Amino acid sequence: MGHGRRTTAPRTAAAAAAAALIAGTVVGLAPAAQAAGSVRFVDITGDGGTVLKANVVTPTGAGATHPHPLIVLPTSWSFPQVEYLAQAQKLADSGYIVLSYNVRGFWQSGGQIEVAGPPDVADASRVIDWALANTAADPRHIGIAGVSYGAGISLLAAAHDKRITAVGALSGWADLIDSIYSGRTQHVEAAALLDGTATLTGRESPEAAQVFKDFYASNMDREQAMIEWGAKRSVATYVDQLNKNGAAVFMANAWSDSIFPANQYAGFYGKLTVPKRLELRPGDHATAEISGLLGLPNDVWTDTERWFDHYLRGTDNGVDREQPVQLKSRTGGGYEGYPDWKSVGATRRKLDLAGSTTIHANVDSGADGGVVLLSGLLDQVAKVPPVASIPLLPRRWAAVWQSERYGGTQQVRGTARLHTTLTPTKESGTLVAYLYDVGPLGLGKLVTHAPYTWYDRAPGEAFDVDLDLFSTAYDVPAGHRLALVIDTVDPLYIEHNPSGAQLTFSSPVNDPSYVSVPLREQ
Repeated sequence: MGHGRRTTAPRTAAAAAAAALIAGTVVGLAPAAQAAGSVRFVDITGDGGTVLKANVVTPTGAGATHPHPLIVLPTSWSFPQVEYLAQAQKLADSGYIVLSYNVRGFWQSGGQIEVAGPPDVADASRVIDWALANTAADPRHIGIAGVSYGAGISLLAAAHDKRITAVGALSGWADLIDSIYSGRTQHVEAAALLDGTATLTGRESPEAAQVFKDFYASNMDREQAMIEWGAKRSVATYVDQLNKNGAAVFMANAWSDSIFPANQYAGFYGKLTVPKRLELRPGDHATAEISGLLGLPNDVWTDTERWFDHYLRGTDNGVDREQPVQLKSRTGGGYEGYPDWKSVGATRRKLDLAGSTTIHANVDSGADGGVVLLSGLLDQVAKVPPVASIPLLPRRWAAVWQSERYGGTQQVRGTARLHTTLTPTKESGTLVAYLYDVGPLGLGKLVTHAPYTWYDRAPGEAFDVDLDLFSTAYDVPAGHRLALVIDTVDPLYIEHNPSGAQLTFSSPVNDPSYVSVPLREQ
């Protein structure tokens, strides 16, 4: 795909960080596994005869043999089958039969990693078959849920298996390509994390390995094939089937998810016509769910269980009467309810990008989106997002525009949109747009950002750039400014700027450039 650059360092670092996270979580789950006296470890025959390692947790007591609602939990990418034991025990104590299985290709399960391909979807149905044949599961009340990879498989399974009546999709994806190839830009640290941990804990299929290889190599001849491969693995492709099947869908994600950005979930949510709920809160990929996996109090898992209680057990807990879109700002405060995604950030304020500015490519200006997994976690725990000194950013490599100081708090909610006119000196290139909250001393805290790549443009010929930045919720304090920064290099992404490239941003009178910032009505 053009002039991409890649080193092995991101893959190695990402894999090491993820391996440490996986190890820590598994160690934390060990006591829960020992305490779960009703757990039974089983082998289930999946699609094509592949053996899937699984565990079943059943309610205890006199009613254990009576029909109970079933919840199936496919594991996350690279996690072993004990991942959900703490939550499975809680759900079983509430009257559910819970069956968690290790997805194919990872750990002791057989087969190869198909990246939520058709065999993975078929496996979910085979697991349901097994549960109905071997437990007291009620065939009329079947739920499926998971974190990350398990979330993506859960949504796909609900679109293909009519027996599923409720879904919990936590930190997952609806559109795989829009997640790791948004703006036609390879999210290389995210892909390296997935690829590296798969190498450590599983066995990639030849097709998956080739897709990763083409992705890193920026092989434009394979771009359409990659997009089609991703579409087959994205529930957005099957939204009509999911709506027809009617499963109630609960989705939760984190604002700073560096693998599956919130945008792709929010866009998909708007297309659903089934009972639905969307929750977005601070954090990075799956960090909002981790404490729940360890058996600790956790909002995400509490609301997931409430969703299942209502739609699988018929409990009148009010979850169907609450505002279906629930947001929590990264800068603090409680949950905010909205009737739909369109109502989030219904008011907009434009930051004009006046004048003409030229920058040189190929050098990181110091404005960056952070580090995969770690930056969003730091923002969640300490409210410290990636920062940059706006006055010190070198204008040779960074274009900068700033608003006036705001007299009151600006509650940014939703998706900021960039519109500008770009004239490049080369036929291809990459830019990254950042929106910062700038304090009195010029220190900018990252509000949101997004990459954008183009190909086959005539050098010296202007064209419009329209780019949605990643959705967020962030409060800009009174006395602060917003700043838009554009540069050409960010370690999160593969950039496609030929050597010596320059980019000129202009604001024609008949088509002015701006950033449209979504604000909460106050």
